[in-house]
Amino acid sequence: MTTMTETSARFREFKMPDVGEGLTEAEILKWFVQPGDTVTDGQVVCEVETAKAAVELPIPFDGVVHELRFPEGTTVDVGQVIIAIDVAPGSGDAPAPAAAPAQEPVEVPEAEAEPKGRTPVLVGYGVAESSTKRRPRKGASAAPEAAAVAAAVQAELNGHAAPAAAPVAGAPDGGRPLAKPPVRKLAKDLGIDLATVVPTGKDGVITREDVHAAAAPAVTAPVAAPDPSPAASEAPAAAVASASTRETRIPVKGVRKAIAQAMVGSAFTAPHVTEFVTVDVTRTMKLVAELKEDKDMAGVRVNPLLIIAKALLVAIKRNPEVNAAWDEANQEIVQKHYVNLGIAAATPRGLIVPNIKDAHDKTLPQLAAALGELVTTARDGKTSPAAMAGGTVTITNVGVFGVDTGTPILNPGESAILAVGAIKLQPWVHKGKVKARQVTTLALSFDHRLVDGELGSKVLADVAAILEQPKRLITWA
Repeated sequence: MTTMTETSARFREFKMPDVGEGLTEAEILKWFVQPGDTVTDGQVVCEVETAKAAVELPIPFDGVVHELRFPEGTTVDVGQVIIAIDVAPGSGDAPAPAAAPAQEPVEVPEAEAEPKGRTPVLVGYGVAESSTKRRPRKGASAAPEAAAVAAAVQAELNGHAAPAAAPVAGAPDGGRPLAKPPVRKLAKDLGIDLATVVPTGKDGVITREDVHAAAAPAVTAPVAAPDPSPAASEAPAAAVASASTRETRIPVKGVRKAIAQAMVGSAFTAPHVTEFVTVDVTRTMKLVAELKEDKDMAGVRVNPLLIIAKALLVAIKRNPEVNAAWDEANQEIVQKHYVNLGIAAATPRGLIVPNIKDAHDKTLPQLAAALGELVTTARDGKTSPAAMAGGTVTITNVGVFGVDTGTPILNPGESAILAVGAIKLQPWVHKGKVKARQVTTLALSFDHRLVDGELGSKVLADVAAILEQPKRLITWA
């Protein structure tokens, strides 16, 4: 018999780490291993999403996966054990995996039980190896309950009266409704009682769509006399389907939740001022075309954003007071002698703002390489929390969406953000004549607590002047 000491020495637990600065929780997006898999030190075992980014977690020791404590889609507090590893496999019988804390097992009808000897997958999914039956519930066995619910739903869809003993929604005989943990969490987030949800899944299991349908506003219909026809009996199901297609409710969490909180905090903390300038960037576009053919720029992506970024860095060098932060706690203005240039990036998980560290020290080829790497990493969802921390000034390129300009909100902790509009061919007075020129509109938002109108205007005017005459990158640098 294995003692507690032996068990402790044999099994090692890996806790959810703080993958960012002071983050308190993360959602498990995907497991890359299952119980019984062999893992090695440094191997990525799962991907989690924090309030800042998706991060892959490596395991810090060798062994065999004994237990996954939480299923995918679960939000776990930092410090909670998420996986147990058998670091000495073959040294004796391993104890049965402990029940996952605060997690509810998926209820699998007996008719759908997994075959004996099959390795269980995530905790809360499937059944233990020692049994092919799930825990019986109060009142009756699982199979009759599931069959009763399924029969009721099928009868409703077929236009027949449901058997009197089978409720259409809720749980049979007062038991717990059938639903997987992620569905239960969704129902909890939306404030939906699962006992009131009509299940449409196999064997009476409640699906995510069922929960969303229950959350949608009820479709109001005029009261009419009872109609025994099949068409009348199909009305409730049709109403639910109609309601479910009118709205989709998405829980606010992860990156989206962090964005919302940061934007509200910034908008109602820093007094924003936005200034605009429209500028002829024809010469900048010619420079971009020339740089694409330059052998020194081979292997890096050259585009207008590169020149705009360099122009902003030169403008900051000429007006260093704009590169600062407001320290509310100490009532100080903190001037930064470095520029961590943020680039707003739209990703499937929402807007993120990774930054190029010490961008002010980079040559044009180095800046181009850093921009390319930043964009690729963001699109792949691999941006680390560290890459989004410590920014000082940001650029947001709304022009890629065909937008002329905007009033951007400051990234929290930063003093200024430059919005770049679409570059379009427009009539423009050039050398006394109206000609077709490449034109764009720039918008600079800044924190008026530490950047006054004169300073903000100088920065914006310098950026515009460089884009109009790119040779100033040399004469002003």
